Amino acid sequence: MDAVTAQSVPAADGSLGELIRRARKKQGLTLVQLGKLTGYSAAQVSRYERGVSPLTDVTVLRRFADALDIPPQALGLTAPPEVRHGRRIGPTAAYPRLPSPRLAGTARPGDGEDSVRRRKLLANLAVTAAAAVGAPILPTGKTPAAEAAVGEVLVARVRDAMLGLHADTAVPPPTVLRTDLARAFTDFHACQYSSLAIRLPRLMYAAHARAAGDDAVDDGLLAHSYLLATRMLIKLDEQQLGWMAADRARQAAEAAGEPLLVAEAARQLAVLARKADWHEQALSIALAAADHPSLHGGDPALAAQRGLLIQSAAYTAARAGDAVGMRELTGEAAAIAKELGPAAVLRDHGGGFSPTTVQLHLVSAENSAGDPTAALAAAKAVAPGSLPSTERRARYYTDVATAFARSGRRDECIRALLAAEHHAPEETHARPAVKSLVSGLLVSGRTTTELRGLAARVGVLT
Repeated sequence: MDAVTAQSVPAADGSLGELIRRARKKQGLTLVQLGKLTGYSAAQVSRYERGVSPLTDVTVLRRFADALDIPPQALGLTAPPEVRHGRRIGPTAAYPRLPSPRLAGTARPGDGEDSVRRRKLLANLAVTAAAAVGAPILPTGKTPAAEAAVGEVLVARVRDAMLGLHADTAVPPPTVLRTDLARAFTDFHACQYSSLAIRLPRLMYAAHARAAGDDAVDDGLLAHSYLLATRMLIKLDEQQLGWMAADRARQAAEAAGEPLLVAEAARQLAVLARKADWHEQALSIALAAADHPSLHGGDPALAAQRGLLIQSAAYTAARAGDAVGMRELTGEAAAIAKELGPAAVLRDHGGGFSPTTVQLHLVSAENSAGDPTAALAAAKAVAPGSLPSTERRARYYTDVATAFARSGRRDECIRALLAAEHHAPEETHARPAVKSLVSGLLVSGRTTTELRGLAARVGVLT
């Protein structure tokens, strides 16, 4: 086949996607055929051609250049690296890696300006600490101030676990750790963050100690622990610490060699990129991971993880102002969910995946796209009781409250926030997103007894 030159397939709009589309058409290839040549699905090739997925990854561009015989320079690439003795010579784009964390011998007494305050906050969790060995904890009648501080305590303890600042290095048997991991997920889904503040750091300590042991067996415990920590840090808007946790989750997932864990780490990195307003990078991470061959097969869990990644990409498209792309991607995720059936799959990854959770994400995405009316219309199609966890129900009511606030419907916004608080008080009191909503309500109009009470409980000054 003759090499296709940039002149023979000019891109009408100057985009790389258009150049690739014209090269494909010139050679008489379908989307499916080009997908087989490059290792991507037809849908993903279409997204690249239309610019929905940005063509910023060198590896992706080289695949298209090779498949279509396009000179690398036409796609903005350098000439292929020289190969000597089976090794590539030249610059590398290897992903930077953090050094392996060393937890042993790093304990220190709690000094510094925050230590007294932190010890006081941790004292509020004394009952929780005693009960954390057993079943998930129920509300214990803590004061509003203590509940509002739970998020801060959780972040502090996760941070210390990541830094190796601990006093107890005892590692429970694997069966106990597996039980603890299941209970940590239960705490997260139930929004019992005071219990999670005890259990999750302990898991992280133990998982690191096991990974560093002479007879270490990588069963994914470290990856699961860091994935859960990342989700919690994202929820609490701790982005800097979240990046560190997400990278460790990625490393641990790759070491475990489990496709679902690797894909979930990619999804969380995409979420962090989106929160940093790096929309092109977030789309690339999520959609490239969704199209990875390891997620294609007959296992429903693999399809669900692919759907979660596409769903995440839809949310990013909304944040980037591409409402059309958001709805197209949401439709793709919804088609996967419909094929899997009504039951939620992968409850511990992204809160579960089902037709209902796709619809829930559509509410958030329409809000992000700047259309609260569409968000409220999408919310009407969700039955909160059908959502798979307390955490997802709290997300629903908070999203609905956001849409009401943007529509100027203050009273309905407050009622939605109170419903979120009813289902998940610790989540509602700790989340920065809720504090921001309440602060906006306080300064934008009249206050009521209900609003002032809610403000006091979430720690916003009136």
